[in-house]
Amino acid sequence: MISQSHLKSLREEIRQHNYRYHVLDAPIISDGEYDRLLHELKAIEAEHPEWITPDSPSQRAGAPPADKFDKVQHPGPILSLANAFGAEDTRAWFERIKKMNSRVSEATFTVEPKLDGLTVVLHYRDGIFVQGATRGDGEIGEDITANLKTIKAIPLRIPIERREKREESSQPSLFAQDQSLLSNPLIPNYLVVRGEVFITHADFSALNKRQEEAGEKTYLNPRNTAAGALRQLDSRVTATRPLTLFIYQIVHAEGGEIPNSQWGRLEYLRELGFPVNTDSRHFDDLEEMIHFVEGWEETRDQLPYEADGIVIKIDDRALSESLGIVGKDPRGAIAYKFPSLEVTTTLTDIQVEVGRTGVLTPKAVLEPVEINGVIVRNATLHNFDFIAEKDIRIGDRVLVKRAGEVIPYIIASITEARPKQARPYTPPSACPACEQPVEHIEGEVAWYCVNAACPAQLIRNIQHFVSRTAMDIVGLGIKIVEQLVEEALVGDVADLYTLRKEDLLALEGFKDKKADNLLNAISASKDQTLARLLTGLGIRGVGESVAADLTNYFTDLDALRAATQEELENIEGIGPNIAAAIVDWFLLPFNQQILGKLRDAGLNPSNQLSVSNNQEAGVLDGLTFVITGTLPSMSRTEAKEFIQANGGKVTGSVSKKTNYLLAGEKAGSKLTKAESLGVKVIGEDELKGLLYS
Repeated sequence: MISQSHLKSLREEIRQHNYRYHVLDAPIISDGEYDRLLHELKAIEAEHPEWITPDSPSQRAGAPPADKFDKVQHPGPILSLANAFGAEDTRAWFERIKKMNSRVSEATFTVEPKLDGLTVVLHYRDGIFVQGATRGDGEIGEDITANLKTIKAIPLRIPIERREKREESSQPSLFAQDQSLLSNPLIPNYLVVRGEVFITHADFSALNKRQEEAGEKTYLNPRNTAAGALRQLDSRVTATRPLTLFIYQIVHAEGGEIPNSQWGRLEYLRELGFPVNTDSRHFDDLEEMIHFVEGWEETRDQLPYEADGIVIKIDDRALSESLGIVGKDPRGAIAYKFPSLEVTTTLTDIQVEVGRTGVLTPKAVLEPVEINGVIVRNATLHNFDFIAEKDIRIGDRVLVKRAGEVIPYIIASITEARPKQARPYTPPSACPACEQPVEHIEGEVAWYCVNAACPAQLIRNIQHFVSRTAMDIVGLGIKIVEQLVEEALVGDVADLYTLRKEDLLALEGFKDKKADNLLNAISASKDQTLARLLTGLGIRGVGESVAADLTNYFTDLDALRAATQEELENIEGIGPNIAAAIVDWFLLPFNQQILGKLRDAGLNPSNQLSVSNNQEAGVLDGLTFVITGTLPSMSRTEAKEFIQANGGKVTGSVSKKTNYLLAGEKAGSKLTKAESLGVKVIGEDELKGLLYS
């Protein structure tokens, strides 16, 4: 049974979050959590309309303006939007408004990315920018004109004067150079527009990098940084922030010829010289529009800016306005909200994992929380320096982010919500797996367990050794590796080659066929290349790429073991740290013992793929390739080895320096970028044909 006391408490909680978000620019919950609170409030008020009060958060568009700025009365209401959480909510919205006006059934739609920034309202008189304000409570905002003038994307006069010469552009100028601004009948005498100020991902990363280099505090996220920059009393501070904006609405106009459609208005604003988001789209069909929006939800982490949804608008402005307003929300538009990528939750503990190279990595243990449909219980904390710099404490309320398939990570603690019992964290002095002392190398971020017999490293070393990019031993997953180590059947990677069938049959889950398959896979791995074996040995800094480079200079493991650090540093792509790590690895008695056992087991590959030993090598010398998609008969690893064996180089991203994109089925964004840069796209057959061209 819902009580009025619960409703009162819920309203007060939402008011506090409104104040922190809109006035202090310091929210302590995510947008998704706020949406859930507001949704609960609206649901209660819908069930008990007699409980609705004029000061309920459901009846407001924002929070009161801060006292430090002059107040600005908006010439029209700066409305909020109702939310739709998925396709069914969107269809339900459309069915509701169809009942209000039969013309809606024939409506078309304009959809625009819902930017996660700060709403601003810009005033132009006789084409000159005269005032700018925040949204405030939707009726009265804060005068931030001086700060807005520092944003170069905002035109100080409209239309933007275009001075390009006809021969410099294939397109005619939108406005003639000598056109009189005030005499142009298309330009309103008084025009008020609405937009969103934001910071792109790239600019935000660059800003935080500059802050770090200057030894100053880094920023939490682009939205809060943009909001804080706009509300500076000193506009010189605002000018140092990489702010930009998109304009998307005409709030008020006196004079001029304003198009009646939202799509037409976006084009009109663009012609006047306002920055308008080119990711907006127009649709004639509801289902086609929903399909597009759902596609955006899946790829939003690839956008250059933060977007927490898509705004769907009835394109016909007269029809849209005829539908009226409910509370502060126009019925003719709705915000299709994406699941939140950032949430807040409690950090209950910090645990330490030991990697295969001995690196100790802190891991956050969280109070379970849902992020974009996934329940998250753990997140990365990067390193111990990060914990100290961000003053992250056990018991803190923390901001967690998960984008795409990226491992969830902690952004920061929310110190304003810190409980009294939160405790500072101290890095361990001993390895949690073997209890031996840990080591910290001066100048490096990482802390290491240097005990080669550490059981945590052993399991991960073997797991890496058998992985697809190394020795590719099919069927030897982490659970079996753990069994082999726990039963003391393997003490290093070389012991895999001494396993017997009776050893495996004694393990839980093994029968004849499974044991035979695993032993056959282990035996087959003896034929792997020198590059794969080098990758599998787990030498610090020696991954696939470095291993391939080494095999172009050394014929076998003995030749590499005899190399000096100076010789290694002369190889392109190998610096002093990697060179020292290689030399040190081969000097350790434990590692020499492993190499001896591998030789005894029949593993001592010569460099059959090296450029110096391949009769056809060098054909691809000097050529750079990028691989994408699924190839007909080769895995990506095999294609990479094929290219490197013949002198070519493989990189991970397409650039102007890329000579060929090797593309298979389901090629993604790399194909698009290659085509835009004019990079030649080839298939598997064409790759092989290059050897004989």
